Amino acid sequence: MNNLLQTLVERRGDLVTALWQHLGISLAALVIAMIIAIPLAIWAVRRAKLAEALLQLTSVLQTIPSLALLGLLIPLVGIGTVPAVIALVIYALLPIFQNTYLGIAEIDPSIEEAADAFGMSRLRKLFKVELPIALPQIIAGIRTALVLIIGTATLAALIGAGGLGTFIMLGIDRNDTSLLLIGAISSALLAIILSALVRWFQTAKPRHALIVFGLIVVLLGGGGAYSAYADRTETITIAGKLGSEPDILINMYKELIEADDSHVKVTLKPNFGKTTFLYSALRNDQIDIYPEFTGSVLETLVKGDSPKEMTAEQTYRLAKKRLAQQAQLTLLAPMKYNNTYALAVTEKFKQQHHLKTISDLTQVESLLRPGMTLEFIDRDDGLKGLKQAYHLDVTAKSMEPALRYEAISQGRINLVDAYATDSELRQYNLALLQDDQRFFPTYQGAPLMKTSFVNKHPQIVKALNQLAGKISETDMQEMNYQVNAKKQSAATVARRYLIKHGLLKGGH
Repeated sequence: MNNLLQTLVERRGDLVTALWQHLGISLAALVIAMIIAIPLAIWAVRRAKLAEALLQLTSVLQTIPSLALLGLLIPLVGIGTVPAVIALVIYALLPIFQNTYLGIAEIDPSIEEAADAFGMSRLRKLFKVELPIALPQIIAGIRTALVLIIGTATLAALIGAGGLGTFIMLGIDRNDTSLLLIGAISSALLAIILSALVRWFQTAKPRHALIVFGLIVVLLGGGGAYSAYADRTETITIAGKLGSEPDILINMYKELIEADDSHVKVTLKPNFGKTTFLYSALRNDQIDIYPEFTGSVLETLVKGDSPKEMTAEQTYRLAKKRLAQQAQLTLLAPMKYNNTYALAVTEKFKQQHHLKTISDLTQVESLLRPGMTLEFIDRDDGLKGLKQAYHLDVTAKSMEPALRYEAISQGRINLVDAYATDSELRQYNLALLQDDQRFFPTYQGAPLMKTSFVNKHPQIVKALNQLAGKISETDMQEMNYQVNAKKQSAATVARRYLIKHGLLKGGH
């Protein structure tokens, strides 16, 4: 409980921001879903076959897995708030459409006949008779949709839309129960409060309901408009992949850029998503900079075969050249450390079976119980290629990055994929196996941005180039350890490194 309260106090600013983002996304999706579903249901009431088809369609849409739906939307509308809202609208259509349709369709025929006998027009009968009778059922559908939206909106964090899912993802990534609880409890409380508010709208006087609705619109829309008007400085958006290391790096970028130019404001989007998400966001001008790795560029982002056993310098030059030619992007000079892929086992397992290299795994193949990230399992420079290069016949369970370390520490698996700078290697006393076939490419981190951005912002490039050739593997592993194990903020750890190495003045 003490850890939970301490984390809540430390993260209160982040929590307010996440709540605001979550609320904005959820209410926007709900309003759009109502605008679509309610009129559509009213129109379909006297068209039974069409209504049945629409019910089937909305039911099918709701069965699409949320991650799959987001994946389908990204190529069409990019990443961020827009695909998140579209996905939530799709999930909210069924309960609102179904309840509106049934609420009107199941009205006692004698009431309909009485309204016709009074000579009511179709529109007058709708607003004076049908909708008031169906209103409780419509409200119930809206409340169901709202709860569904708020729960599903936590996935918005996977595509850079923010929200309370950021806390949940961080909690999983860093094995921090407090962050998980803050995200989950906040989401549940938000659902309860908004559900009660929707119910209040049902019984409130129209004038009061209108005032409250207007206040919500002003708070959500007006606050953002004022901020955009009041902030006259240039804003640079920097995003990072999932995990502590990208979080540390983007905080370093922010410190260096703002220290060099007080007229530039940097907005950070930590835990923005996986490699392809950030790459898409960069190319679509949704972000300006993000840290990328030389090996990932060649293996995932650009076309063309890469020669094997290249040096770090050769890897960087080829990655930089292909990014410039194929995507008009610039990869700045990389840092020193090589955060390459690796395979890890416990020290006990290593000693027990006399393992030193990855090739040695063939001697204990029948004993192996691998647990690896889905990305590593599916990559050509991951398990796919590794099995061919080392003639290994193993099948790995797919696991979230942080959970695989927890699993190997508990003995449920005995082989994991790792990055050379992972703090968990130290935390769980794991040993890396030597890549004796030199299969894994070099992965040196460097800021990636559009070439047009580079030409427009030479001062920012100069500030970021201060990190070129800096940060050793030991340095980065220690910084990751401070964030993941010691629970220090990435901003604090990043700032401490910059000051210690003379890249930032302590008084800044």
